[in-house]
Amino acid sequence: MFQVIRGAHVYAPEDLGIQDVWMCGDRIIAVGEDPGVRNASEIDGTGKILVPGFIDGHVHIIGGGGEDGFPSLIPELQMTDCVRYGVTSVVGLLGTDSAVKSVRALIAKTKALRESGMSAWCLTGSYAYPSVTLTGSVRDDITFIEEIIGVKIAISDHRSSNIHKEELARLAADARYAGLLTGKAGIVHMHTGRGKKGLRDVFEIVEQTDIPISHFRPTHCGNQLKDALVFGHMGGYLDFTAGKKTAANIHLALEDVPHDHITLSSDANGSFPVWNENNELIGMGIGKMETLLETVKDMIRNEKLSVTESFAFITSNPADALKLKNKGHIRTGYDADFVLLDKGLNIRDVICLGKQAVRDGEMIIRNYYI
Repeated sequence: MFQVIRGAHVYAPEDLGIQDVWMCGDRIIAVGEDPGVRNASEIDGTGKILVPGFIDGHVHIIGGGGEDGFPSLIPELQMTDCVRYGVTSVVGLLGTDSAVKSVRALIAKTKALRESGMSAWCLTGSYAYPSVTLTGSVRDDITFIEEIIGVKIAISDHRSSNIHKEELARLAADARYAGLLTGKAGIVHMHTGRGKKGLRDVFEIVEQTDIPISHFRPTHCGNQLKDALVFGHMGGYLDFTAGKKTAANIHLALEDVPHDHITLSSDANGSFPVWNENNELIGMGIGKMETLLETVKDMIRNEKLSVTESFAFITSNPADALKLKNKGHIRTGYDADFVLLDKGLNIRDVICLGKQAVRDGEMIIRNYYI
């Protein structure tokens, strides 16, 4: 089936101006130049901005929680929970809970999202060490399970396993080895808390071993901003969690860190506990996927970053950093994932792999049961 998006201002995320974008099935077949297709269905992009579908690299797709008893367990999300906010690709993961929530369930949910019509990957592991896995080995999980692109661990957090530097280095070596075998990113995605060690162990590993810094991926970088800026200056990748101060933190990071080494994720569907000075739980919230676009708007309106710069943090940057093939760009041969926004940067249309999921602000797809 041929489709064309007519007359939108295309940010690929680079500014391409007013262009027509052509699709066949789930792929982009032309940007700008008419490929000579007849009888293509048309989507009116007049007066709208067209950007690649958003990539959210940190999502609790089977739900987080459990830090305030079993009633606090968060339910899994559905495809519609993602595409309504422009997210067409996710990377799922576990959090503190790897007892009730399992890698097995995480992989199954990743497969379910793929079969529902969007793109999804996941990470083995959780906060805990030794890492929970499906096969019994982090290396084998990444190597033999298509959807798994790396491993999750927690550092500098009172809920972590207080992993030793040598253990973290071995974990990274396993992830790197599996990544080399498969062409995957092979990352150690590090939940970074507000603990005393910060990124000290990572600095020492990079300085004392031959493991490239690119395999270490701290997230929630606002929790350890000073260390994160040093890490980024050394050539590392930084992932910031969307929120009220995030746009300003990213703007600050850009003074020393290459733009394409910064990504933005939502921590959607994860538990957002509130702790007092004694690390006692005093409140609980849930991560929201809508904060992704809200933070991008904040960067454009308040931090005065360009549309291209701002949307790259949730499109091309995560796609390239995570080696997600054919994602994050509006280019011939790439996947037909798009978000059309009005002049106020409100989502009007969402297309996942060539199929329209949101039309004129209304959801037009259904989940299996809902």
